[in-house]
Formats: sequence, C-alpha cells, structure tokens
Amino acid sequence: MAFTRRVPVYGSKPPCAYSSRLEERRQLIRNKRLERSRKSEKPDDFIVYHSSDEEEDENDALNHQVLYSSNNFVDYVRAREYRWKEYHTLNMNYGTRHALSHDMLKEHPITLDSNVNKIFCSAWLSHRQVVCGTKCNKLIVYDVLTKAVDQIPCLVGHRENVGPEDHNGIHAVSINPSKSLIATGGKNANEVGIYKLPTLDPAYIGEEAHNDSIFDIVWLDDQFLATCSRDSKVALWRVPEIEPASTEIPSYSSINPLVIKTCKHAQKARAFAFNKPLSELATLSLNGYIHIWNIERFKQKLSSKLNSSQEPVSLCVNETGSLYAVGCRTYALLIDSRCLQLVKKVTARHTGVRSTSFKSELLTVGSGAGVIQFYDLRAQKPLESGVNSRTVLLRTSRGYVNPEDEFIENGMYCARYTPAIYTHCYDSSGMRLFCAGGPLSTTLSGNYASVWQ
Repeated sequence: MAFTRRVPVYGSKPPCAYSSRLEERRQLIRNKRLERSRKSEKPDDFIVYHSSDEEEDENDALNHQVLYSSNNFVDYVRAREYRWKEYHTLNMNYGTRHALSHDMLKEHPITLDSNVNKIFCSAWLSHRQVVCGTKCNKLIVYDVLTKAVDQIPCLVGHRENVGPEDHNGIHAVSINPSKSLIATGGKNANEVGIYKLPTLDPAYIGEEAHNDSIFDIVWLDDQFLATCSRDSKVALWRVPEIEPASTEIPSYSSINPLVIKTCKHAQKARAFAFNKPLSELATLSLNGYIHIWNIERFKQKLSSKLNSSQEPVSLCVNETGSLYAVGCRTYALLIDSRCLQLVKKVTARHTGVRSTSFKSELLTVGSGAGVIQFYDLRAQKPLESGVNSRTVLLRTSRGYVNPEDEFIENGMYCARYTPAIYTHCYDSSGMRLFCAGGPLSTTLSGNYASVWQ
C-alpha cells in the first residue's frame, strides 16, 4: 500500500532495519521456489528459467533496500506531515481492492422522488457531491453528508431549435480536467448545457450540431469537448473563456460547434472514450463498430468491426491507454487499443452489461440485474474475496418502481425485480462507489441510487 525509504536519525540504521525482515524475505523466496518446482500434470507450453534465484539471498543491494524501506502506512503519513526528504509513494488503488476483497463496502440507498425515472449518467463533483442525469430530463445533485437532493434547471437554447420527437433524457455528464466546467445534456436532447463549477451557474448552451439525442460527451482538455449523437455525427466544441458576471442574476450565452463530421460506417453513435496517451478518440456505434479519431486533426482514422459484440452499450479506456472495454449484452470485451483486436471476453453472469469502468487494474461491470462484478486484469479472472475465496459481487437493493407499472402486460407481479446499473463511478479516494439506474424494461418506470462505502 505504501512505500517509504527511511533515513537514520540516530545511529547508522533506521528503526525498520531489523534482521528478522531479511529472514522473512528469504523464507518467501524459498516458498516461491518450492511452488515453481512442483510439476503439474499438464505439460507447460511456456517455461521461464529463473537463473538468478541463488543470487537473490546474498544480494547486498537488495538486502540494503529491504532494511532501509518501510511499507508501514504510518511511516508514510508521518513523512508527508513532517515534510521529510525521505522518498515515499502510496498506491491509491490498494484501498479499493482491499475494501472489495474483504467485504467492507456497504450499501447506503438514496431516496429519490417518485417522479425520477432511470438514472443514466453520473459523476463526482467533489468528495461529498454527486451529479447525475435521468431519463426524465432531470439534472440532480446529491450531497453525501447532508443527504440533500437538489435539482438543477436544464438549459434551453436561445434559438428556435426543435429537438428530437422522443426525449430520451440526459445520457452524459462530463467534467473538464481542471474541474471548472461541467457539460451535460440540455432541455432539448440534442443540445449541450455547460455549467460553472463549483456553483453550477449556467455558462453556455451548445446548439445546431445534432438532429437527434446526444449519447455521450467527453472533454479533450479544459477548453475543447466532443459530443456524439444518435444521428451518427461527432461534433467538436470550443468553450470560450468565462468572463466575470456583471449582474447577480445568472445568465448564459449560445455557442456553435467548430466542426461537425459524420462517423463513417456508424449507425447511431453510442459512446465515447478519450485515449489521452495515444491522442485518440474512440467512438462506439450500435452496429458493432469501434471508430478511431485523430484528435489533433479531428479526422476519422479507421473503423473496426467487433465480431463478438452484441448490442454494445458502453465504452471506456484504462489509465495507460492500452485497453478498451466494450460492454455488450452478454459480456464485456477487452480490446487492445493498438490493433483493436480482442484480448479477453469477460462474461456477464447477470443479465448483460449496462456500464463499465476501469480503476487501475480493476474492471468494474454493472449488470442489468442489480449486480456489480469486478474483474482483476492482473490475475485474468474475477476478483476473489480474501475472506472465503468466492467471487466478489455487490448486490443492490430493489430501489423504487412505480406501483402502477408493477404489473406487467400479462398481469404477473414483478416480485423478482432488480434494477439495472446504468451508471457507476468511484470518488477520488476510490473508497466510495456511486451506483444508479432503474428498471431495465421500457414498460417500467422507477429509479435506484446508492453509495457503497
């Protein structure tokens, strides 16, 4: 979890330099050798010879590093508080993995109004506030500490702009890198509303880019953002610098896109993923294609057919930019970003995939049956519990369903109803997970939201 290189204050060695640590390290090396020496029944296709094992015990440099380093979290905090010149690092993702594998996260349901229908997107504004968009075109802010729920008015275009006939709600919420602006859907589903942070005062409304509902929004930097829509078009926007308000009454102005391009071989663009290390923008379309755009020229480079995709709904990229995760009906696909080839299929055990996200070496998958599962990319298998060696799963509560919709068409009662997890996101510490969604069936209306902490 933590690593601190200790410097002796009194004497020639630091307090952590006791000889028993070397013996523990030697015993660990012996156990690893014993494990490798065991012959399995199946022949190995790939064998690695560790020729330097005999030298590890007597390596003075390694022994010195072991004695003069500490993995104690208290030493890390003390070195940071006192601003000592000792080198110290912290693995921010250790807490997430530890909390999940030891069943430490507990569900804290959020009570929403009965007129809130299906939460599609979410993002953490700060350590205590979460913003989310709904199918009923509401922008909601939830305070984790006070448990207050506030509704932010959606922005309306200044010009007469007829939106799509069927309003599909707000599908995207995105915050720029400096956390000074947030972009989401407007009152019309084909417009972009931009608010100031942290006050959430209106800033701009983006118009005249799409003819159908906007499905995803992604910030390229603090000034430029891109949108994709169900009309198979991708638009690039530039947000002007915000001038100080001259009046106390919040106001906003209209902006138009810099570039509008049609995504070739795409039928209804569904999701975005900005690959910053490769300077690429990946677009997922409902016909099973993934499209790659060059950000510097804003030009489509290539399109690749995902042969294994079934109803793709979500797309995300890991921190290093080496993997894409595509959520489909029955599994999540791990795609190599360099060649767009399939690396791994992660089977969804519970009614398909509705949302995906990366947290370091951990892939989080929200299903359509109220279950959140986790896949360990390093071990290439589902995350296992450190308590009982079972697969780690988070099972959500029922949430709210409109009583008038609880009887489906054939008159049967929905006793086994579980909400679909349309969106989930971790806070900056990785120790809290916000999950939200609602009924998977289009004939049902309701909502579900909770914070796991």
